[in-house]
Amino acid sequence: MCGNCVRVCSELQGNNILGLIGRGFETTVGAGFETKIDYSACVSCGNCVSVCPVGAIMPKSKEKFRRWEIEKVRTTCSYCGVGCQIDLLVKDDKVVGIDAADGPSNEGLLCVKGKFGFDFINHPDRLKKPLIRKKGELVESTWEEAYDLIASKIKETKKRHGVETIAGFASARCSNEENYLFQKLFRAGIGTNNVDHCARL
Repeated sequence: MCGNCVRVCSELQGNNILGLIGRGFETTVGAGFETKIDYSACVSCGNCVSVCPVGAIMPKSKEKFRRWEIEKVRTTCSYCGVGCQIDLLVKDDKVVGIDAADGPSNEGLLCVKGKFGFDFINHPDRLKKPLIRKKGELVESTWEEAYDLIASKIKETKKRHGVETIAGFASARCSNEENYLFQKLFRAGIGTNNVDHCARL
């Protein structure tokens, strides 16, 4: 009943989902008009989870750990170009959770992807080397071989079909500087203005 979750939801996140319901000893925290949280406009950002001092609100995490068993590693969230600062919670060389750090762009808040979207880090199917299709099969290769193949395909396509047949598709998971370099590569390096970005979709 400290109200931290209510305040972070309304004052910092600006969603106004949680509120104090009832009066006196009957007061509880919940979604407005006693609606189930599943049917509210909650975006599952997890900021209420982050500020709860007693664990009354917890993530649906499968990872079990104690706070003294983990090491915090400060990094930048990789989901978009905003540059939110996060602390990876690492136990036995495995990321088991994420805490929001007080960075200049996020000031201790995170979106749902930044807070809960870390399963890909330790996933066994995660690609760690580039793949090149040879005889219909994807085969692991070196970065040098992959870059050489990309450069040769771009040159071949440019020579055979013209520069307007080449396009680049940038990513929202890159920083603004990386996206700037990407469009510069395509416009100045390759010579085409056909550059798009996944955030526009």
